Amino acid sequence: MDEKYYPEKIEEKWQKFWEETRAFEVEADSKRQKFYCLEMLPYPSGFLHMGHVRNYSIGDALAWYKRLRGFNVLHPIGWDSFGQPAEQAAIKRNVNPREWTEENITQMRRQFKRLGISYDWRREVAAHRPEYYKWDQWFFLKMYERGLVYRRMSPVNWCPNEKTVLSNEQSSGGVCWRCGWAVEKKDLEQWFVRTTQYAEELIADMAELEAGWPERVLTMQRNWIARSTGAFVDFPVKDSTEKIRVFTTRIDTIYGANAIVLAPEHPSLAKLLEGSTLQADITRFAARVREGRATLKPDEEVEKEGMNTGLFATNPFSGEQLPVWVANYVLMDYGAGAVMSVPAHDERDFEFAQKYTLPIKQVIVPVTHDKEPSGFEPQLSEDVSTEMLNAMTDYGMLVNSGEWSARLSQDAITEMSAHAEKMNFGGAAVTYRLRDWGISRQRFWGAPIPMVYCETCGIVPIAEKDLPVELPASAEFTGTGESPLAGVVEFVTTTCPKCSRPARRDTDTMDTFVDSSWYFFRYCDPQNADAPFDKEKAKYWTPVDQYIGGIEHAVMHLLYTRFWTKMMRDIGLVSFGEPVKNLLTQGMVVAETFYREDEGKRVYFNPADVRVERDAKGRITSAVLISDNRAVTVGDIEKMSKSTNNGVDPNEMIDAYGADAVRVFTLFAAPPENELRWSEAGIDGAVRFLRRVYSMIWKWADVLANDSLGGTPQINETVLRNLPELRRLRQMTHRTIARVTTDFERLHFNTSVAALMELMNAVGDFDALQREVTEAPPEYHATARFVMREALEALVIMLAPFAPHAAEEMWAGLGHTGGILRDAETQARWPQADAVLARKEELEIPVQVNGKLRGRLRVAAETGEEDLRQAALADERVRGFIEGRDVVKVIVVPQRLVNIVVS
Repeated sequence: MDEKYYPEKIEEKWQKFWEETRAFEVEADSKRQKFYCLEMLPYPSGFLHMGHVRNYSIGDALAWYKRLRGFNVLHPIGWDSFGQPAEQAAIKRNVNPREWTEENITQMRRQFKRLGISYDWRREVAAHRPEYYKWDQWFFLKMYERGLVYRRMSPVNWCPNEKTVLSNEQSSGGVCWRCGWAVEKKDLEQWFVRTTQYAEELIADMAELEAGWPERVLTMQRNWIARSTGAFVDFPVKDSTEKIRVFTTRIDTIYGANAIVLAPEHPSLAKLLEGSTLQADITRFAARVREGRATLKPDEEVEKEGMNTGLFATNPFSGEQLPVWVANYVLMDYGAGAVMSVPAHDERDFEFAQKYTLPIKQVIVPVTHDKEPSGFEPQLSEDVSTEMLNAMTDYGMLVNSGEWSARLSQDAITEMSAHAEKMNFGGAAVTYRLRDWGISRQRFWGAPIPMVYCETCGIVPIAEKDLPVELPASAEFTGTGESPLAGVVEFVTTTCPKCSRPARRDTDTMDTFVDSSWYFFRYCDPQNADAPFDKEKAKYWTPVDQYIGGIEHAVMHLLYTRFWTKMMRDIGLVSFGEPVKNLLTQGMVVAETFYREDEGKRVYFNPADVRVERDAKGRITSAVLISDNRAVTVGDIEKMSKSTNNGVDPNEMIDAYGADAVRVFTLFAAPPENELRWSEAGIDGAVRFLRRVYSMIWKWADVLANDSLGGTPQINETVLRNLPELRRLRQMTHRTIARVTTDFERLHFNTSVAALMELMNAVGDFDALQREVTEAPPEYHATARFVMREALEALVIMLAPFAPHAAEEMWAGLGHTGGILRDAETQARWPQADAVLARKEELEIPVQVNGKLRGRLRVAAETGEEDLRQAALADERVRGFIEGRDVVKVIVVPQRLVNIVVS
């Protein structure tokens, strides 16, 4: 161990040691409790950014902690390496996407190793390699066998920039999830996965996740799946054999319907308008609405617009003829893409009716009793809505509703749904916003769909023995929107697996979310050539115990992987339906932005190129560009990104400060679920902390190894009782162990680091005191050495999850050999807190007068409520604020606070 802390030298040394000793490699072991720690696999863009560093540092800290607690920890990594960015890069740079991807993986793997992330690299997988996507294709065939995959013509979400289809989740808000371009609608024949078949399970099984998943994620998934209980009702179109099916959650209001309103995308609209003089106008209106929707932001409100089609549909309950409209506020992803407009009892319908002066008929009135008030006479003919100023949306009692009048809403909904079913024009139903998952993509860089098209046999699946259907070495990227595979004759041309006649392959590839829906199961058995994974190995390792990733995946990846696991359960691969027990969604890394205006556009400058001055509170008072010494404008704190040029290169930070300091800062600067504001001053503080710990270990290493001052370090209880400085350090050590252990279990990494810093301060105070001790009996020195070794070893072991390289070096400096994890069965186990020592003997209790701090009491930890009250009233400082005033009450929070309320 060198006297000085040299991060680069230490980190290279221990990275080499871990690789040579295969320190992080694990196998299933039924005798040990497992822990599966997983971060979302990255896309191999070619470089890590600070958001990556934070995500993977969180996971690595937890993996180290669990290893030190004795768990058999699986901590793997892989690459989400298919997808549009590689194809775009191939077009832009005129390179092969396979070569570009492999080069990027090599670079990012090097960065991960330089950070010291403790992965079992033998388990590395990459979605673009045939040995992986073979099983994407195998799953496709299994779902096809079960009717979970089907092909149909459908209006799809089309990104004109990336020239590919997007799922509903990927086009939420009318924009492409990747590039931000406005999404268009386009009719294409596509492959779909029946995610809707699992909609009820996806909703119901969230109960299993409530203890371990963020409520925000669960809420987003519930809202996306959007389960609604109601009824379907068929409205026959006048002078036609067509019927318009409507879904409603309030069939009790059907007598108040004034129109049937269709979504512009309704599949029956074109047929209904055949021969109509309004056909062209309505078709143009519907197209304009669809285009306008594509540019809407999530939750953006627009003025309601509609057009009367001139058609009428019959209300099967009342027999009334209702006009049929098309309007922009009705969506195809709700119900059947058609609603009955009941303005008296729906706010959207009320606004629409007011704009177009449609009749408003109230059919529900409020009630204040559990049952109909006696003597109630329903007003069957009177229109009670003439004075309505707003929609009445609550349940109540039916009026103006024929034979159903005088019933309560809840009863009427049940009875009217049953009546509709009996009369064969509807019935009770449950519907979902969730739609089937369109997985066809018109790109080269993805898993080929394992189907062929034969003129004799039709659509035929590839035989399992012929998997994988491999991508060709290259293809011409035309950018026309057609899959590049369509131009590769040797790929397209094949024979029918059924009749052996000439056939052609499907030229679309699968959505990359297919690859990421099951990858963590492959980690359990990554070299298996005969199955996606061995069932017994997966049974040992899965479900994932802790998953870490971004909130942006709440209704895409996290929803798809839940579906995929249920599908795998149903084909017999796993025995459970939920893949992840606990989920942490880490916050973004943000930084200051600096810019100048240039011809109306902002030109951003990297923070490293700007010199700033700050006031005492850290606020920027001036900012100038270093290159020309001219002022720049200070912008908002924003997510690190290329567009605002406020990113920080992890390689540069590691060069300047070391990997351990980068890790410590990212874990200390903020709670993991919050935004992390980047600060080089903060990372400099992390370096100073590590140097302090390192210097203290170096200073005491020889002392602790030297027996000349009293033999092997041992504890003398008499000395501890008589010497408060020894007792205080020992108590602080055990309190820190208890605190950090508790914080780790709650993933409170920032407070864990803070506790280690406080322990280091206590060690420093004790060390300073030892320099003043010139004459002391041998038993003092022996006990001091025991207390110091206990503190330092606990500090080093608890620091290992945050700064593993430095911790390894310091552990060796304390005389241990073989590395921390090799020692884990003996000295290097996570320290155990002594409950007696961890308990505080004395507390400092703040005393407030009318809510303002006026004094502090130092009392024994067991001091009771009445004693605290009397001590506060008797405190000399406090008395100055209460003398001559009436004490109204004294509020005591045991062990926390006393607040005296005076008049």
